Amino acid sequence: MVGGHQPQSTGGASCTGTMMNILNIDAENRVVLNVGGIRHETYKATLKKIPATRLSRLTEALANYDPVLNEYFFDRHPGVFAQVLNYYRTGKLHYPTDVCGPLFEEELEFWGLDANQVEPCCWMTYTQHRDTQETLAVLDRLDLDTEKPSDEEMARKFGFEEAFFQGRLTWWQRFKPQLWSMFDEPYSSNAAKIIGIVSVFFICVSILSFCLKTHPNMRVPIIKNITVNTSHNTTAWVLDKTQTNAHEAFFYIECVCNAWFTFEILVRFIASPNKCEFVKASVNIIDYIATLSFYIDLILQKFASHLENADILEFFSIIRIMRLFKLTRHSSGLKILMQTFRASAKELTLLVFFLVLGIVIFASLVYYAERIQANPHNDFNSIPLGLWWALVTMTTVGYGDMAPKTYVGMFVGALCALAGVLTIALPVPVIVSNFAMYYSHTQARAKLPKKRRRVLPVEQPRGPRLPGQGPPPQQQMNQPGCGSGGMGMGGGGGGHGPCAGVGGLPPNVAGAPVNTTGVPAVNRRMNAIKSNHPKDGAGPKVVGVAMTLNPNGVGVKAEPVMSTGVGGVGGPRKQSATKT
Repeated sequence: MVGGHQPQSTGGASCTGTMMNILNIDAENRVVLNVGGIRHETYKATLKKIPATRLSRLTEALANYDPVLNEYFFDRHPGVFAQVLNYYRTGKLHYPTDVCGPLFEEELEFWGLDANQVEPCCWMTYTQHRDTQETLAVLDRLDLDTEKPSDEEMARKFGFEEAFFQGRLTWWQRFKPQLWSMFDEPYSSNAAKIIGIVSVFFICVSILSFCLKTHPNMRVPIIKNITVNTSHNTTAWVLDKTQTNAHEAFFYIECVCNAWFTFEILVRFIASPNKCEFVKASVNIIDYIATLSFYIDLILQKFASHLENADILEFFSIIRIMRLFKLTRHSSGLKILMQTFRASAKELTLLVFFLVLGIVIFASLVYYAERIQANPHNDFNSIPLGLWWALVTMTTVGYGDMAPKTYVGMFVGALCALAGVLTIALPVPVIVSNFAMYYSHTQARAKLPKKRRRVLPVEQPRGPRLPGQGPPPQQQMNQPGCGSGGMGMGGGGGGHGPCAGVGGLPPNVAGAPVNTTGVPAVNRRMNAIKSNHPKDGAGPKVVGVAMTLNPNGVGVKAEPVMSTGVGGVGGPRKQSATKT
């Protein structure tokens, strides 16, 4: 040592020691998280920002802690964890667009985070999967799949599951599901397809007969012979056509059709798996009310035809038109259309509300606008008449039976037409989007494979311990003489007893067998150990600093003196910090 440089040597040693202490403290405050093979490194204080979560309770006693690599391993989705860790750092949770919503929710539930903390900028994108799940649930209720269910599923549906597994099914229990499938599921078998075609044929014939029997050429007049007195005090008779009735052929056609409908209702009711659900179904209600109306009409024609205004009773037979809704059992498109209107009830209600509001306003305006000027041909004699004109104008129909004649009335009519276009155009895209959503999901479901590969929930096996390796960390913590430094993964002297190997090395390294090449057969992940990691128990320990003068006489070279961890102190290491 040169005396003139003694103060510089002392200052360099102090600076190097301070730097090493800062590095040791910084490394002690960091934690390494291996999620799905991707390593993340952050500060322990960062994970404490959100308490009562999985990451805020990390300890080295956990089973997923690796003392060799000094990291925690989680077999989870690494892409979602990047957003989770960013949430700890910034306090803002964003939704990654490259993952599915249920996967994101599952990952947040694993890490102990609330999914409702997603930022507003990502909320609409994140909640799209919920709408999709609701749509799929609706399609499941519509029963659009044409795949034939298995015998086990049919037995469970009809409540014969116990008898099915015991092999004690009666002939009725075997025949009842088949009978139900033939009459209620048109695509379950060839016989069901034939019955479905017959049912559709009778529905079409019944509707066609109901419409054609009102045509004048299809009706037969009722002629009565009426006797009258002439002016010559004589009597004469004349023929008078009082009314017309439908041709007699339509009666027989309706009898045949309703006989089939009655037979179909009875069979479906007897073979139904749940009688209460069958009675409460909307399509079935239309079916048996329409069939019942035919028999009521027969009774009224038999016993009440002589009453006045008896023709009004025939008005109730119009419910037979509602049989068209029975076609929904044979067409998935009609099911989707009905579900679209059901899902768009709010938009349709809003449309009707705006229409009624506009009709009342413009009917009142046009009534008073037509009375401002002299108008001998005024069509708007009252506001109720204006309501009809406003409805026709706002719906862009325009029959032309009523029209404003004054300039002010024409201006009101122009405003009414523009308001009608805007009012109808606003809710319509929502209804169209609902139909497109249901239809696209239906087409996608039809293309999905019916049988999917099953993934078994196999538990991840634990790796075998090598000879001489100590017990897991949870057991080491409970063994006597095991302290924080005796687990073989802390810094310092390494400890003694069953918790440590030789010289503070991990037990699996200290007691590992040696192969023919002379290299210990340790864990293959040892190659990833950081050689200078401050927490590496097998690494050297700084015991002092040696100060030497550089050859050029300008700076001081500070070299730390390391401990080998076996009990002796080695010489200066090759890694040195030079201060100039």
